[in-house]
Amino acid sequence: MPLEVKRSNEHENSQNLIRRFSKKMKQSGILIEARKKVYKKRPLSPQLKKRAALRREELKKEYQKLAKLGKLKK
Repeated sequence: MPLEVKRSNEHENSQNLIRRFSKKMKQSGILIEARKKVYKKRPLSPQLKKRAALRREELKKEYQKLAKLGKLKK
């Protein structure tokens, strides 16, 4: 549904027209939906999820090893 704002009379200045347009944009929620679409994150592929989980497990084991050796500051 397109958003349309027309001058209320011939003497209305552009500042007021822009202000009314901005107000209608905020109330309609069009801008919020557009931003959600632009900044939407793609879901990770199953292989990337698995690789990340394996990396976390590796790091956890490495930290435990260093903690046992006393080389890790807490």
